Amino acid sequence: MAERVAALDLGTTGVRCVIYDRRARAVATAYRELPLRYPQPGWVEQDPEEMVAGAREVLAQALARASLSPADVAALGITNQRETVVVWDRATGRSLAAAIVWQDRRTAPLCHRLRAEGHADWVRERTGLPLDPYFSATKLAWLLEHVPGLRARAEQGDALCGTVDSWLVWNLTGVHATDPTNASRTLLLDLDRREWDRELLNLFGIPSMCLPEVRPSLSPFGTWEGIPVGAVLGDQQAALFGQGGIVPGRAKVTWGTGAFLLLNVGPAPVGSRHGLVATVAHARPGGAVHYALEGSVFVAGAALQWLRDGLGILTAAAEADVLAASLPDNEGVYFVPALAGLGAPHWDPHARGTILGLTRGTTRAHLARAALEAIAYQTHDLVRAMEADTGQELRELRVDGGAARSDFLCQFQAEVLGIPILRPADLETTSRGAALAAGLAAGLWTEDGVVEAAAADLTRFLPAGDAAWTARQLFGWRRALDRARGWAAPAD
Repeated sequence: MAERVAALDLGTTGVRCVIYDRRARAVATAYRELPLRYPQPGWVEQDPEEMVAGAREVLAQALARASLSPADVAALGITNQRETVVVWDRATGRSLAAAIVWQDRRTAPLCHRLRAEGHADWVRERTGLPLDPYFSATKLAWLLEHVPGLRARAEQGDALCGTVDSWLVWNLTGVHATDPTNASRTLLLDLDRREWDRELLNLFGIPSMCLPEVRPSLSPFGTWEGIPVGAVLGDQQAALFGQGGIVPGRAKVTWGTGAFLLLNVGPAPVGSRHGLVATVAHARPGGAVHYALEGSVFVAGAALQWLRDGLGILTAAAEADVLAASLPDNEGVYFVPALAGLGAPHWDPHARGTILGLTRGTTRAHLARAALEAIAYQTHDLVRAMEADTGQELRELRVDGGAARSDFLCQFQAEVLGIPILRPADLETTSRGAALAAGLAAGLWTEDGVVEAAAADLTRFLPAGDAAWTARQLFGWRRALDRARGWAAPAD
């Protein structure tokens, strides 16, 4: 019996394949960067064909590096950037437009109009989501309106639409399917029934013929080169799975391009009154489902990339850790990284990036420290909103993602939140979660085995407990946040 599991992780800035052994240890990996395009202010696009080419390339490379054939792999798990939308031709399989990435803000006017028409409350009640350009429905509506002939072809079923997972599944297996973790991010899914909702489709003008079938997250999605695709999960739900969040009460935050805090709340969705969203954590055949409460920040690690690539003040994102630790404090410098607006819990598409407190003595070390601190402040705001929604305080928080390599950030987060921060040795928990889900579906692991795998090799960062210091830091953050809000709002 094959005892290897592969994970294919197509993120915002790259695609990765990792192969794991029976003990959930990585034995081979391959990675390829994926470029982003910014054709207009607030627009973010990618080439769907490059996504597929990159996926095929890293799958082949990882197998070769592990000296494996497809027959040696028991299952493949797919995980992906969520909310990004792709449209393609059913007959040729070729994309019909650039993918509109989750960070894209071009549909802010449509969301504003729908809110003004009074749709926001019932949409949130039905989907668990606010009306925001972040989610997929308005992106798809924009494509149907602006790509010549697309609407007519979609209504006839000749053009297919979906999030990145369904685009990958189609190209690898020929199956047009998605799972509830991705479908619940579209503004088109009834969260309780986990089915496409006719009223929502009508509101956004989306033909049902073009949408994928919604299948349980841990279920068959076809085969690639003979390898069963046994699980599909949105990237943040996969990271929750990889951190042992298969059980209720477990929370994690992923510090990648953005910051994403998820808490497994069990078999019933929990509505938010504090700017978070309800979403599906994972679903299994037979109707078994776990939901999550989620807070999504648009720019976290991407702020460090901007300091490196946009301003040229870092040679590498990892340099920020050394620079930040070289200072005794931030000396009043705050960075609100609203480079794509503000997500949860503020939901302000008109906010813009803001740096405050600059003096003649400010150096690049201050900016690096302010960027890392901003990740922690934004995570703090998400945690406090989550605690207000659930009525329970978090006792610990697990972290992962590229920025979690920063000891400074992990320790600063522990101080700001006042709880232990737990960091796994393997920070690729998104890939790990997809592999664990596929392996669980294939019978290689049990639920207890998944939880045990997530408990190994944890580093703990403990707070010092200086409440006065924390209050001063958060006071400065809130002042800076207030100044960033609404900066790009249309003039009356």
